[in-house]
Amino acid sequence: MSNTLTPFVYWAQTESQVTLKVDLTDVKDLNVDIQNNLLKVTAYGQGARGWNNYSFSLNLHSPINPNESNYKVIDRQVDFMLKKKSNGWWPRLISYPQKPSWLKIDFDKWKNEDMDDNEDEKRDICYDYPDTFEKLLTEEFGYKKEEYAKAYLVIYNIFQFVGFFYVIAVMGIRFSRDGPDSMTDTYMVVGNLFKSIQLLQFLEVMHPLFGYTKNSSLISFMQIGGRIFILFCMIDAEPRIQNKPIIFYLFLIWSMVEIVRYPYYITQLLNIKVSFLTWLRYTLWIPLYPLGFLCEGIIIFRNIPYFEETKKFSIFLPNAYNFTFYLPSFLRIYLLLFFLPSLYTVMSHMLQMRSSKLRNSNIKRAYT
Repeated sequence: MSNTLTPFVYWAQTESQVTLKVDLTDVKDLNVDIQNNLLKVTAYGQGARGWNNYSFSLNLHSPINPNESNYKVIDRQVDFMLKKKSNGWWPRLISYPQKPSWLKIDFDKWKNEDMDDNEDEKRDICYDYPDTFEKLLTEEFGYKKEEYAKAYLVIYNIFQFVGFFYVIAVMGIRFSRDGPDSMTDTYMVVGNLFKSIQLLQFLEVMHPLFGYTKNSSLISFMQIGGRIFILFCMIDAEPRIQNKPIIFYLFLIWSMVEIVRYPYYITQLLNIKVSFLTWLRYTLWIPLYPLGFLCEGIIIFRNIPYFEETKKFSIFLPNAYNFTFYLPSFLRIYLLLFFLPSLYTVMSHMLQMRSSKLRNSNIKRAYT
């Protein structure tokens, strides 16, 4: 006779009962022993190791009522219904914490404590009850497997934080050493690095499309695209604006926003709650965003005569596309018609996020 093996057993629970699914087909010679805290099963059937004798024994976490418990043999499995002696949610199926490898979670039948046993609506434990799903994963695998997406996002946010922190550190050290004279060559010293990390932010437009984050790709594109326009079209393309002190102030404001934003995202990914960092993330922007927009407006305004002189980025007739574009006129229209509405849109969006994130009264009382 073949050696006795152990079949895969899948379990789930409601407040009043435990269900088991034994993964055996064409079962013969089934022997079941149901006791108050013990379930023993032996049978001959086809399991993961083919045709063989299979058996298992479960020392249950809490007592059951053997008289009200039952089982049913069908072609593809053996189903058990174990009636709990006292209603309540068990933290695990068995009495000891070390779960055997053949005992699995039956996610399809699992119910959450917030769900009614008689609820007809089909629920997805993964999406409807993510906290419970993560607890079940911890029990199932013994540890929580970090997703590749989360690992990537943590690395990305750390890299961006280090980049912006380096920019603001270099600017601060040079200012403490040389005073206002250091402002004139800010772009020459940190401009290339700033362009690199700013271009990397376009990944944040792609993250929602890949399902990595829940942000709006459109809003991210508007915010990052606006910065790219200022950085590459208004600053990098016109050397005469690069040595103005306004570049120092703009880089300082942008960097201050980011060295708070990226650590906040890292703590969110790692499920670490830092109340002060949350408050800072959704409060520091209140003075910095208007100041940043003001700096951008000054740069655009001062660049208008430069682009009138150089005609850079302007398109004149005749051309193959029969199209004309005059950048100085576009910049004037933007400042007159779109600059303040853009600021209003961004500020309104951030105020809504702040209200949502700081809904916890403890945070408000502590830091407002």
